[in-house]
Amino acid sequence: MTTAIDWDNPTDPRPGSWQLDHVKQYVASNGSDGHDWNGTQTLLLTTVGRVSGNPVRTPLIYGEADGRYLLVASKGGAPEHPLWFRNLTAHPEVRIQVGARILQGTARTATAEERAAYWPVMVKHWPAYDEYQTKTDREIPIVVIEPIA
Repeated sequence: MTTAIDWDNPTDPRPGSWQLDHVKQYVASNGSDGHDWNGTQTLLLTTVGRVSGNPVRTPLIYGEADGRYLLVASKGGAPEHPLWFRNLTAHPEVRIQVGARILQGTARTATAEERAAYWPVMVKHWPAYDEYQTKTDREIPIVVIEPIA
């Protein structure tokens, strides 16, 4: 039996982090404060914890292509994938908040062909992604989120 996910009460980033401040600002302003960030755009991604089963919210830079939302699982070029990526590979149902819009979606890793096409799109949003890729041996994945109508 599957337990219902309480999407409206996610765990936010750890106290004292810039990410928590960003999430609080984004939510309090219904996305008008926080969507535009450091010259790019962000959304709030809520995944289901692969261990806890609880929703977890993370602010992330995003792009768009073909009606889909794109995320880069860079973790600044760290050798391991970010927790949010590991969560959505275990449980692909996600929720995103893009500005004031809240959408359910299904997340997946981009195919090799999609990654080749979407990487330049995402580097335009955040040029440091190219640098992050040079810091790690892993291929940094791009995540494609397909909104559910």
